[in-house]
Amino acid sequence: METQKENLNRNLHIAKDASSSLEGFSKLSREERYQRLFQMGLISEVELQFLQKEMPMDPGLADHFIENAIGYYKLPVGVAVHFKINGKEKVIPMAVEETSIIAAASKTAKWVKTHGEILTRTIGKEIIGQIQIAKALKPEMTVERILAHRERLIEKANQIAHGMVKRGGGVKDIIPRKLDRPDGATMIVFHVLMDPCDAMGANVINQVCEGLKPLIEELTEETVTMCILSNLVDTKLTEAKVVIRNIDPEVGKGIEEASLFSQVDPYRAATNNKGVMNGVDAVLLATGNDWRAVEAGMHAFCARDGRYGSLTKWQMQGNDLIGILRAPIVVGTVGGVTQLHPMAKLALKIMKVNSAEELAQVAAAVGLVQNLGALKALSSVGIVQGHMRLHAGNLALQAGATPQEMPIVQNILQKLLDSQKKISVQDAQDVLEKLRDKTIF
Repeated sequence: METQKENLNRNLHIAKDASSSLEGFSKLSREERYQRLFQMGLISEVELQFLQKEMPMDPGLADHFIENAIGYYKLPVGVAVHFKINGKEKVIPMAVEETSIIAAASKTAKWVKTHGEILTRTIGKEIIGQIQIAKALKPEMTVERILAHRERLIEKANQIAHGMVKRGGGVKDIIPRKLDRPDGATMIVFHVLMDPCDAMGANVINQVCEGLKPLIEELTEETVTMCILSNLVDTKLTEAKVVIRNIDPEVGKGIEEASLFSQVDPYRAATNNKGVMNGVDAVLLATGNDWRAVEAGMHAFCARDGRYGSLTKWQMQGNDLIGILRAPIVVGTVGGVTQLHPMAKLALKIMKVNSAEELAQVAAAVGLVQNLGALKALSSVGIVQGHMRLHAGNLALQAGATPQEMPIVQNILQKLLDSQKKISVQDAQDVLEKLRDKTIF
């Protein structure tokens, strides 16, 4: 029988093998990447064949997703590597079109893994549904009656959400809020708090709120005017923390100052947060989640104090750099597109997430690491050089380079970037013309 020490050594060996298997991953051909993922046990032989066949999609499946379907809009799906989150190695599928995102995430994650760690956690469990009484005739009495019958309302809600209750979730509380209207009247909003387990829970919470409407009207003698979920889920927050130990003081201070800029200036905060969402959205798209809902919730959370601010905060603590991202990231691993779209199902498998909470934590970690990479570049060499170095391939493609010409043109463009600090499509066209005229090799 395996001892505890043997089990620990075996797990460490597996983790080391997984990490070494990802070294040089970006330099492999696409077929070699497929084979590497297969060898690591992240995809099966059937899934390998699925990827090799250019990911064919059943045209009829689109009709189940949306109305008036005419086809599919495909985004590239890549994997970010070198992520180690809460001690677990992660290969993270990301769907995105921007050149530098996956490269920057992987490079920065490797830096973090070498010199620090990524820690994540979930704070709270419940999502929010809202039941609104636009103009309460008797605000105080309305609130008192709902509070007096709270247990009855929760019981009714859980009859509606019986499937969620069976999985260990369901409605946990109903909280009243009074809001002053500009016309002097009082608006009452009841927050229905529900644990959605591993679902996003949007459909169920909406059904619960609609189902409670008649009973609330009966109890209060008021008119319920709207029932809808909220995407500002401050009752269920995801936190990611990055620690870089013994960082070069100049680098650390530069990142801290860049972070401060986004904390005090909403104009900078908007761009800072867009960079965070480069990572978050790409993970959500790859896994078939509602990135628009998460975007709305995260941006609203940034403005909850009446002023738009940064999603992230970086500070030096002694010799260490500490970064924190804390925001509502409500996602699902069951139901909806996550179980219907073949690429979404495969992305979840490759990522090896066991719950919706873990998926949200991965998304938060990628967003925070993405932000770290951007701040490090901004506070040192600048954002243009790193981005354009990776963009050289796009420029070569736009200029009409063949697959054989691409690496040569890209290499020359990168050298031009080093000397003249900028490159353009015209530069790529000039290089390509000279290459074909045999004036450069």
